[in-house]
Amino acid sequence: MIEKNFFKPKQSINVKGKLIDLSSPKVMGILNITPDSFYSNSRTKSVNDALTKTEQYLKEGATFIDVGGYSSRPGAKNIAAEEELSRLVPIIKSLINAFPEVIISVDTFRARVAEECVYVGASIINDISAGDMDELMFKTIAKLKVPYIMMHMQGTPQNMQQNPNYKNVLLDVIDYFSNKVSELTALKIHDVIIDPGFGFGKTIEHNYELLNQLEAFKIFKLPILAGVSRKGMIHKVLESKAEEALNGTSVLNTIALQKGAGILRVHDVKEAMECIKLVAMLK
Repeated sequence: MIEKNFFKPKQSINVKGKLIDLSSPKVMGILNITPDSFYSNSRTKSVNDALTKTEQYLKEGATFIDVGGYSSRPGAKNIAAEEELSRLVPIIKSLINAFPEVIISVDTFRARVAEECVYVGASIINDISAGDMDELMFKTIAKLKVPYIMMHMQGTPQNMQQNPNYKNVLLDVIDYFSNKVSELTALKIHDVIIDPGFGFGKTIEHNYELLNQLEAFKIFKLPILAGVSRKGMIHKVLESKAEEALNGTSVLNTIALQKGAGILRVHDVKEAMECIKLVAMLK
């Protein structure tokens, strides 16, 4: 019994002193404050646009709002931290003012951006590079004491899709996270969420192998985030476009939930919530 409890999966994260239960999966709505995100309908062009979209997400059931000011699509332009902050800070301040209880996650790989965004009200840091693109990120998270989403990416957004290669994609990604979890644990960072990084330095085949074996990441006893929304692993297979990939997104979100995902990061909150409700009926 003691052994069973000791190895019990972590099913909650502490957000500003409030425990968020992930034993029932939650939805994270994507708010892109960028002019070049891969899905054009997700681009948020103004504060009013951000407020409207966030209000819709919250009404539809989103628990988290993930705000990003740096496009990480394949081949995306590299922008300076100052420009990233100029996009993020006004939006975060406006969201906190309009929705005081909103839980904002900031999609950034920069420690400085993370710190300044938490200072103005963000609650979670979502890092596509798991600390690889800024050596100060882990220490900054330890200082900020906020939940940390770490994603696996081979390379950078500028080169990640130039012939991604693995000996064994599942084992390589698990080994990568094993080292990262050890580093974070040493820094006493415990509210950690794992994101396998679908579409980041991976072929379509790599993506489906990871999704098919997503439950393998339960070995870390940490919450798992699945971010497949409208990505190329859907619309390239279906020979369509991101704008036509909602149905495929719902299919893959359903599979991810069945294999242990605790958070769905999506452009379409209502449909993701429906996936969660329907999958819950199977249990």
